[in-house]
Amino acid sequence: MILLRQVDAGFAERFEALVEGRREETADVRAAVAGIIAAVREEGDAAVLRFTERFDRLRLTAGELRIPDEALDEAEAACSAATLEALTLAAERIRAFHARQVPEDVGYVDDQGVRLGLRWRPLDAVGLYVPGGKAAYPSSVLMNAIPAVVAGVGRVIMAVPTPDGAVNPLVLAAARLAGVHEVYRIGGAQAVAAMAYGTGRIAPVDKIVGPGNAYVAEAKRQVFGRVGIDMIAGPSEVVIVAEAGCCDPAWLAADLLSQAEHDERAQAILITDDDALAAAVTEAVESQLVSLARGAIAGTSWRDHGAIVLVERIESATALVDRLAPEHLELIGPRAEALANVVRHAGAIFLGPFTPEVIGDYVGGPNHVLPTGRSARFASGLAVHDFLKRTTLLACDRGGFELLAPAASILARAEGLEAHALAVERRLGSGA
Repeated sequence: MILLRQVDAGFAERFEALVEGRREETADVRAAVAGIIAAVREEGDAAVLRFTERFDRLRLTAGELRIPDEALDEAEAACSAATLEALTLAAERIRAFHARQVPEDVGYVDDQGVRLGLRWRPLDAVGLYVPGGKAAYPSSVLMNAIPAVVAGVGRVIMAVPTPDGAVNPLVLAAARLAGVHEVYRIGGAQAVAAMAYGTGRIAPVDKIVGPGNAYVAEAKRQVFGRVGIDMIAGPSEVVIVAEAGCCDPAWLAADLLSQAEHDERAQAILITDDDALAAAVTEAVESQLVSLARGAIAGTSWRDHGAIVLVERIESATALVDRLAPEHLELIGPRAEALANVVRHAGAIFLGPFTPEVIGDYVGGPNHVLPTGRSARFASGLAVHDFLKRTTLLACDRGGFELLAPAASILARAEGLEAHALAVERRLGSGA
C-alpha cells in the first residue's frame, strides 16, 4: 500500500503513476485463443467436447452439453431456504430497477411535414458467460441475464464450466430465477466461440456478456464484430472518499478488503482529509486481513495496488476521482451528495456509511457489471439498453421531399457523389 499526501512535493507525479498503473493480466494468450476459436468454427461440437475434456477434465457427449431443465429444478431444491430467499430478493430488486430503464419509442412530424421516428427492439439471442469452479458467482448470473430478459431478448443462453463435473447449484438456481432459457456445461474460449459461431448443438447468439479469465476476455475480443460484447472486464476496483469523523475505520477497512479479496490485481483506494482516520483504517486493514479466508489474496492486492491519499480539503477529492474513473465509488460524510453531483467519472456511486459497495454487488438493484480500468470515462454499467437496438424511421411526402431535396443534391455534389445527387434530382424533375 502506498501513502500519498497532496501537500508533498511530487504528489502530482506519484498520483499519476497510481492512475496509469496497469493491473491487467500480462500473459499473451492471443495465439492460443485464436487456435481454439478456429477449431470450434471448423469442427463444432467435436472441438468443444475435446477442449472440455482437456481443460475441465470432463468427458461428455454432444447430447450432454446442455444441462437439462430438470437439473435446474433439482439445483434450486438443493439450495438452502435462506440462500434461495436472499437470491430471490436480489432477483426481484434487480428486475424492478431494470424495468424502469425500458425506453419509449419516438415519433413526430416536423415543420416540413416529414415524419421521423426511433424504435427500440430487443436482440434475438444473447449468450451469458459465467465463471465456474471456485469463482462461481450466482449474483453475476442475475446481473447479466435479468436485463436481457427485461429487454425482451427472445433467447438467453448461459455457458458455465463444470470442472471435474462439479456444478454450483446456486448458479443454476440463479439461471432459473433470472429466466435463462438454455444452460450449457462448457467454459473458456471454446464456450465463447461456440456461442459466437454456433455448433451442431448450440445455436449462435448475437451478443455475449459476462466476466471470465484472460482466455475468455481474449476470446470476446476476437469474436467482436461477429457478435457484440458487453466489455473487456479488468480487475475490480473501489475508491472510498471519507470525511473526517464520518465513519468507523473498521467499516472502511472492511469495504476496502471486500474488493481486495476478488483477486491479487484488484485495487482499493481511500481518499480522506483526516490523518488520524487514514492511520486507523490502515491498522484495521492489517488486523482484519489476519482472519480473512481469502486473506492471502486480499493482502497481496492491498500491498501491491492499495493506496491511501490524504487531501487538504475533501472537495479536492473529486478531481482525483475523475482521474481514477473508478468502477465503484463510495462517498461518505456530510458532503457526500454535493461531491456526487460534481464527480463525472465513476461506474457506480454509493452514498453514506450504510451503503457499502457490497449492497450493490448483490441486492441494491442497479447492475454490478461496471466499467473497469478507467473506462468509466466513456462507458457505463450493463443495462437494458445493452440488449436493445435502435432503428430510426423517416418518411417524406412530396411536399417535404421538395423542401429537403435541393440541399441534399448540393451536398451530394459537393462530396463528388453524382449518383447520390441524381437520386433526388430525378424525383424533383418528375411529375409522379
